[in-house]
Amino acid sequence: MKFLLKKIALATVFTLAAGQAFAEAETYNIDNKHSFANWSVRHVVSKTSGTFSDVTGTVTIDRSNLANSSVNAKINLLSVNSSLAKRDEHIKKPEYLDAEKFAEMTFVSKKIEATSATEGVITGVLTLHGVAKEMTFPFKVLGFGADTWGGYRSGFEAHTRLNASDFGFGWGLKPNASVGDDIEITLLIEGIKAK
Repeated sequence: MKFLLKKIALATVFTLAAGQAFAEAETYNIDNKHSFANWSVRHVVSKTSGTFSDVTGTVTIDRSNLANSSVNAKINLLSVNSSLAKRDEHIKKPEYLDAEKFAEMTFVSKKIEATSATEGVITGVLTLHGVAKEMTFPFKVLGFGADTWGGYRSGFEAHTRLNASDFGFGWGLKPNASVGDDIEITLLIEGIKAK
């Protein structure tokens, strides 16, 4: 009987230890080869779209309590790709992104509210074109798993909209502007677990 009680006690300790380890926050480095900030904006009477393919930073996530998670991300605006090199060069110019002067967009989270085990709302400070503005938008945890290179990965998706004029851009405010002020953004983030 004593042996059985010891066995149960040891199993309980190991279970609690495993649970505690799982509850700890995990840090993932954003993989800029598999992460994208996709955008779309009105062009005349339709829409044009593209991506920023150089996204870096970290996502720290507590799977047992998403509210304990955080994000610190950076987007290189010089990595804009709209599938047309001439247009990309135009977008980088001072009349649009002024990317030579303001080459980075950054986001640092301040608060995360969970709405389910895999979804939530993130609030943080977005800095673009020298302007810092607090933003709130929904996100989804897509999953976790081992990759074929011996690493462990996470996946996230988020959607938001912003007005370019809130960050000092005036192109969409001009009369009969061919490019709109409202920009839709979809973030597709893949992280590699930090060792």
